[in-house]
Formats: sequence, structure tokens, C-alpha cells
Amino acid sequence: MSTPAPAPRRDAETSKLAILRAARYLLARRPHADITLKDVAERAGVSPPLIVKYFGNKNALFAGVMSFETDASALLDAPLGELGAHMVRHILEGQRERGVDPLLRIAFAPLHGQDGDVLRVNFRTQVVDHLALRLAGPDAGLRAELAVAQLVGLGVMYGIARGPELRARAIEDVVRRFAPTVQVLLTP
Repeated sequence: MSTPAPAPRRDAETSKLAILRAARYLLARRPHADITLKDVAERAGVSPPLIVKYFGNKNALFAGVMSFETDASALLDAPLGELGAHMVRHILEGQRERGVDPLLRIAFAPLHGQDGDVLRVNFRTQVVDHLALRLAGPDAGLRAELAVAQLVGLGVMYGIARGPELRARAIEDVVRRFAPTVQVLLTP
């Protein structure tokens, strides 16, 4: 009689990413105060003590979750002339492949009381302001806000409202149709 093989072990980075994904998922659906480390651990498939080991405590974990820096880097990682298509594709691929749109965390800021203020400030400085710095010409701040508003709206329609027509289309079809409306704000 052979003993069953132990479950494969995750490396530390894989576990950390799973924890962050789980915390982001929960934060997009419930108030921060209602989320426990046990909830995050169950969703991530890890133990609560592992979360404490990697992040220290719930507040430290959620400080990382409330940051948009990594998400903004990925979202804005394209030359300016191709950025509209890249951002639309990034939003749709995140939704379709991972079931997550990190930008949508901002839509749930009102649920989080004072922590929502942290989300709003981080979103403005790490996403919108960062984009505005890349734009030339007049009204760069306004154009950045409008472009990001279009992306958040796309994410809401795809991921929350679950628009059946939008979800049935190939990503590249939606990129072809929607990206020009974003790009015109970036390079008028």
C-alpha cells in the first residue's frame, strides 16, 4: 500500500500573489471591515498564519491591496500611439482570463469608509496622474480622467453588468471598436 503523494508546495511568490488576488477579489465585493484573514486564506488556498508571515497583519495586507502601482504599470505599458488599444485589451484580458479587473476596486471605494479615501487617492495618483504625465497638449489631466473613465466603464459593463453582447465578442473585435474612443483622448 503506497502513501499518497503530498500536495505540491507553492513557492513564496506564488502564495503571495494568490493572497493578494484573494484580498482584491474580496475587497471588490465586501467592505474592508467585514473581511477576515480567514476569508482571504480560504479564497487563496493558504492558512491564515501564512498571510501573517508574509504581510504582518490585515492592515498591512490591505495597504498593498489598496495600491494601484503594479496594476498601473501593466495598464500603461505601451507606447503612447498604441496605448488605447493596449489598455482596452488589458482590461478585457484581465476580466476574461483572470476574472479580475484591478481598476474596478475603485468602484467599490464608497463601501470602505476611510479606507475608501485611501483607494481614491491611490487611484488618482498612481493611475490617473501617472497617465496624465504621459500626455502632451492641453487638458492632459482631464483627458486622462476621461480615458480612465471609459476603461472603468468598460470593466463595469464586462465584469459587473456582464453585458452579453460584449462578453460574446472576441477581445480583438472589442479592441478594434473601442480603443479609438480611448486613443483620441490620449493623442488628440
